[in-house]
Amino acid sequence: MRSPVTTSPAAGSEPDAPLRQALRYALRTPTAGPLAALAGAVLVFSLTTDTFLTPGNLSLVLQQTIVIGILALGQSLIILTAGIDLSNGAIAVLGTIVMAKLVFEGGSPAAALLLGLVVATFLGLVNGLLVARLGLPSFIVTLGALTVVYAAGRLYSDSRSYPVTSDLLVFWGQGVHVGGALVTWGTFLLLGLYAFFWYVLTRTSWGRHIYAVGNAPEAARLTGINVRRTVLSVYVTAGLLYGIAAWQALGRIPNADPNSYQTANLETITAVVIGGTSLFGGRGSVVGTLIGALIVNVLRSGLTQAGIDSLYQDVATGTLVVVAVGVDKVLRRGGAR
Repeated sequence: MRSPVTTSPAAGSEPDAPLRQALRYALRTPTAGPLAALAGAVLVFSLTTDTFLTPGNLSLVLQQTIVIGILALGQSLIILTAGIDLSNGAIAVLGTIVMAKLVFEGGSPAAALLLGLVVATFLGLVNGLLVARLGLPSFIVTLGALTVVYAAGRLYSDSRSYPVTSDLLVFWGQGVHVGGALVTWGTFLLLGLYAFFWYVLTRTSWGRHIYAVGNAPEAARLTGINVRRTVLSVYVTAGLLYGIAAWQALGRIPNADPNSYQTANLETITAVVIGGTSLFGGRGSVVGTLIGALIVNVLRSGLTQAGIDSLYQDVATGTLVVVAVGVDKVLRRGGAR
């Protein structure tokens, strides 16, 4: 008498199959991990503090994200090409001083705004020429630019701050009240810029060229991509974004101070890396960068309300960066097998 034939269950019907599928999806999607981390942070601070989910605090978190978020957008474009920019905060600060000082001395607000945007874009062009045309390392170029531009800002401002009263220059700090929270116009601009560059990077040839250059510049060159022109265009675009961030900064705090945003370069790199963009180039998403910027500000806000010293906040943020880079390294090593 033959024993009954038994069949093993299909792989997809195993109890842990959905878990494995979710894990594979998370590994394939760079923004999945940061989004889960953001949701987890919001949940923890909502349960451990009484004020985190109040409309006023959520509005403040968004407002604090705007300037760093726009700077991080420019940083993302550069890091996607396997570069880095240490001068973005300095360029934005110089932009605020150029705008505010010209208006303070009786100039036209529109002319001041235009000049500030031009100065920031020009500095992005200079960085791009040194990196793309001369082949200098972006780290060295922008490190030098960081020092030069900050010094130029202090010299131009005579090491003093300039108050801003122009409605045009503080426009992005205004907004509408929704449910007791102030939603500034700058929030809408931030989201609009991220939506625009998400489309550009995922739906246009320029975006595909950026990823190709970041992955393998020599292979990109052999396929007909003008690598130097692509890199130069990225630095110029980033410079313009830094100018827009300067305009946003005046709306956030209507005062141009040459000593402000001195750690903006590190904060933007933190947002980009935590958001899942690889420091080695060619992998990542601007959506992840926006999530990363929100994570940093949610973390700082929640820890502050929990009474945690700011030094420990820096420890937590730094740890996140190291973990994010380590995960990226592991994923790239696994993908190379």
